Amino acid sequence: MPTPYGSRGGMAFGAQELHVLRRALALALNPSSPVQAQDVRDCLHLAESLDEASRESARLRAFLVADLARYRAALPGSVTGYLALLREALEAGHRPGADDLAALGALRGNPEAAALLARWAPAPTVPAARTHLHALPGGRAASGDDGDEDGDGDKGKERERPGARPAQRPAPKRPVPTPGEVFPRRRPAPPAPGSRHHLAAG
Repeated sequence: MPTPYGSRGGMAFGAQELHVLRRALALALNPSSPVQAQDVRDCLHLAESLDEASRESARLRAFLVADLARYRAALPGSVTGYLALLREALEAGHRPGADDLAALGALRGNPEAAALLARWAPAPTVPAARTHLHALPGGRAASGDDGDEDGDGDKGKERERPGARPAQRPAPKRPVPTPGEVFPRRRPAPPAPGSRHHLAAG
């Protein structure tokens, strides 16, 4: 009967079982070759043995995991037995979960526990580097005519924020006076009584 081997679900076969495997492989590669009834029975028997070995491996792994939980609950007094049982469970295909990793973290002062933790602990993820923004000297004025290219038409003007009080407009400047306003035209003085212009007018 095949027996479980290793921590990756491998199987160990005997000489007779290897002979059956080679015969089954040859039949698969040459379907036209004649098949004997004994070959069919041997292949079916080997398939049943493989299924039984897989079930036995699963039962052994479940037993080790349950026993491992009992040793883990008794830590730190059961550190020696826990680490030995953990190694056996790992060889049977067990993968340490969060409880085992937490226990190994608490026992990291032990060299064996520290080695197991370094082997099975997930690697920390490093966040992706973000692009840094560089400020231009002089602010927006150093970037050229970006505002005009965007078509917003607000270059050099501050946008009004919602709810903000409108800025007071400056009073209109007084127009420059004309020369006629500065130097008004003088009216001619009336002629003096007794003058030539006064007599002519009379």
